[in-house]
Amino acid sequence: MTDHDSAYEGLVNEDTHGQWAFGTSFDDPLAGVDTTVPDDVDLEALAAYCLMLGDDALVSAQRLAEWSTRAPELEEEVALANVGLDLLGQARLLLARAAAADSSVVPTISETSPAPAEDALAFFRTDAEFKNVRLAELDNGDFAKSQVRLLVLSTWRLAIFDRLRTSRDPVLAAVANKGVKELTYHRDYSARWVVTLGCGTDESKRRVSDALDRIWPYVSELFLPTEQEITLASVGVGVDPRDVREEFDAVIAQVLHAAELTAPEGKSVGTIGGRGGRRGIHTEAFGPLIAEMQSVARAHPEGVW
Repeated sequence: MTDHDSAYEGLVNEDTHGQWAFGTSFDDPLAGVDTTVPDDVDLEALAAYCLMLGDDALVSAQRLAEWSTRAPELEEEVALANVGLDLLGQARLLLARAAAADSSVVPTISETSPAPAEDALAFFRTDAEFKNVRLAELDNGDFAKSQVRLLVLSTWRLAIFDRLRTSRDPVLAAVANKGVKELTYHRDYSARWVVTLGCGTDESKRRVSDALDRIWPYVSELFLPTEQEITLASVGVGVDPRDVREEFDAVIAQVLHAAELTAPEGKSVGTIGGRGGRRGIHTEAFGPLIAEMQSVARAHPEGVW
């Protein structure tokens, strides 16, 4: 019997990775990387920046996990789950880096059985302590809305990660180098679906047009820099999100043109007193999302899994 004769062969052979839908390489992206922070880098700013990027990925992954058993086809369920796992991996590395840069950001869970720093950050912060952009937390809606949201977030994040590959922080550079490959797939996967829906039936075109109307007001927030982003960009560690707007617009315009769609004009969800998701101001959808994500850990704070 060859490996291809049984669909279950990869599940029981510990020497293969056939149980995984995509990829066979699980090498540690930080293997061999000097994790020392450059001397002139503001540690508090670095921690805040890593929390921003990590929270974007974590919250997006949680939303994508909600598609399990609900996607229109099994193939799309697998694809969305794998996109979510990619983002979860990015979140884990970034939250751990935030904790290494400034341990004060990590909640204290138990003195006798402390959780890993990235777990404590994911499961024991309050809503207001999360720094993700609000677009990441919006409810899934229908399949079209989730694909438009994924297209926007992955296009934006890919442009940032591409620049972070040359970050003076070796950990950010390593995470970005791996993340660029993942995000390229995320962007291209969602772009294909947006084009398919836009050029499909009258109903699919209506749904993807409605999705654009609901998603687009949150786009402007992606390009509002925080003090930490500006500070770290000035020393070659982070990226000022304003610097990727032109690239973002060009990619989105190309996809929408192919999909026979037009981006809405003049629609934007403003900040509240100058504060948005990066400053802990979130949408009504965020509370239930975080409550569900944190429920098991908070019920068993000293649990070992």
